[in-house]
Amino acid sequence: MKINLIIPFIILSFFATAQEEKQYKIRTVAFYNLENLFDTENDTLTFDDDRTPEGKDNWTLERYNKKLDNLSKVLSEIGSDITKTSPDIIGISEVENLKVIEDLVNHPNLLSKNYGIVHFDSPDRRGIDVALLYKRAVFMPTSFDSRRLLLNNDEGERKYTRDQLVVGGLLDDEQYYFMVNHWPSRSGGEARSRPNRMAAAKLSRRIIDSVQKLDATAKIVGMGDFNDDPINDSFKKILRTNADPDDRPAYENQLEEVALVNPMEELFRKGIGSLAYRDKWNLFDQIYFTENLEHAENKTYRFWKAGVFNAPYLISKKGPYKGYPFRTYAGGSYAGGYSDHFPVYVYLIREASYVEVKK
Repeated sequence: MKINLIIPFIILSFFATAQEEKQYKIRTVAFYNLENLFDTENDTLTFDDDRTPEGKDNWTLERYNKKLDNLSKVLSEIGSDITKTSPDIIGISEVENLKVIEDLVNHPNLLSKNYGIVHFDSPDRRGIDVALLYKRAVFMPTSFDSRRLLLNNDEGERKYTRDQLVVGGLLDDEQYYFMVNHWPSRSGGEARSRPNRMAAAKLSRRIIDSVQKLDATAKIVGMGDFNDDPINDSFKKILRTNADPDDRPAYENQLEEVALVNPMEELFRKGIGSLAYRDKWNLFDQIYFTENLEHAENKTYRFWKAGVFNAPYLISKKGPYKGYPFRTYAGGSYAGGYSDHFPVYVYLIREASYVEVKK
């Protein structure tokens, strides 16, 4: 696990009247499933044999470097149409180890952004982990933990999957907690695998509740590849997320738990997705947050809007996967693309103080 503790903040001006100008500070929080970012070395402790030069995927150093070129370009551009810079906080999944993350943040496309890393090795059978990247002058971690998800198969044997990463710290001068997830896949079918994701949702809910008990005003942002859509039971019945916190149904102990807002639900109902399978779009990649980010005061960060980053170059232009995310491998053959997922992001905004404006 590595902690590396900038970029000048972005000021946007909104003109309420000809005489009145308000300036705002914007932060971007993003998540991206990097689709198997593996190095070329064979790790004897994990099932990474395919992603080696001698393996099925013929994963060479040239292909690895191309993958780093592609992914670093994407990360440098998420949300930049508004902020003119890369995200301040980035959750990532499907990374093999700390080395590949360091190679990524040290790529020329990202090096000047000065990203720090929070990463733990997880017990996943394929050796893939989650991690948090952060701009050092924007966010200062003060706590970090990797929470294990314990699963068993039908024979009672342990199933090894990704941990859930929890990082607390100061986003500028405000306390935040970021959770990075990669929930169990739908391998074997959605219904058969559903209990695993329900268990993952229960773990996430316990983490959120435990943070809230320590700090009732905690601002919590969850992100990840959940392998479920915003309307699935893991979100609606376990995490109990809603597109609008004012519309949440009455739950038992509602007053004792924090309400969660999922802006991705509205995007999903509009037909927007982050990955496609058999000509159907899903929005497995999501970012949700506690309702105090929806109703925050102007002097503190509050949610502004969410989006899926699906720039034209991230979309396959031809073949059987035309219109899908342009991935690294397609149909068993090397395609040289980016990922089988689109990144997702949210903007946090707060009114800039006079001191911030002068800086």
